[in-house]
Amino acid sequence: MFQSITVPAPAKINIGLQVLPGRGDGYHGIRSIFTTVGLHDTLTVTRTGRKGCTVECAQMALPPENTFTKAYKAFCVLTGTDCGFHVKVEKRIPSGGGLGGGSSDASSFLQSIDTLCGTHLPSSVLRDIAGQVGSDVYFFTEALISGSAPFAAFVSGRGEHVQQIAARTDLPIVLVFPGVSVSTADAYRWVDEWQDQPGHPEPGAFGSMERYVADFASPVGAWTFSNDFTAPVVARVPRIGEALAAVKKCGAEFADMSGSGSTVFGVFETEKSALRAAEELSGEWRAVPAFGG
Repeated sequence: MFQSITVPAPAKINIGLQVLPGRGDGYHGIRSIFTTVGLHDTLTVTRTGRKGCTVECAQMALPPENTFTKAYKAFCVLTGTDCGFHVKVEKRIPSGGGLGGGSSDASSFLQSIDTLCGTHLPSSVLRDIAGQVGSDVYFFTEALISGSAPFAAFVSGRGEHVQQIAARTDLPIVLVFPGVSVSTADAYRWVDEWQDQPGHPEPGAFGSMERYVADFASPVGAWTFSNDFTAPVVARVPRIGEALAAVKKCGAEFADMSGSGSTVFGVFETEKSALRAAEELSGEWRAVPAFGG
């Protein structure tokens, strides 16, 4: 049996994101297309002689309770294992950027310890554990189960409904990091306040999964997607708006914020134009080409 395994944990972006009114369970419903992109963290997971989970990350300080420890505890309760693990994280996906880095790390970690322990949990059980860790973990779990890269899905509910759709392999994407982070809790509060204002369109007005999928399959220049978080978040964090304007100025066919922020992305006509834009943007911003997934 393997004692150590090294795996990638991909980032995702949201292409279109509708935020529905808050639910009685404390969550909001969403409708969105999620797609993995060519940026990832790298995890090296090693079995240890002591029960417990330790995490090493040179790029950032993680709190004692994090997505790794949540996934580990849920796994131990379910399987009764006494395996211990150390995980070394090479972090490339920024925290608080709307790219799902912590959720992706948790999903890749969970499936790594399943392999190292030889428990071979069925997909249904991995999905159950995902729900105990975080809403975006559902998507990344499905991406790993599918084995597809890139992986795209229409995501609804609080994130638990993940319906795989045809991925786009022709999207030259540039990610721009404004150097600020956005709390997910703050972003949801801001979007609630924004949607309560008189004259705001009814939440969820964009429509059905069929419309999302048809729009996603159409030429990028014809996309009509929008992200309900963008306007209220930009109103409070102008630096994100500046990044978005910079991406559009560089010729993106489509540009928006991912998730609840703060990362901005642009989709360009060709890889050449995307690389040129990334070079131009790098004078003021951290800009990363993220082709594929």
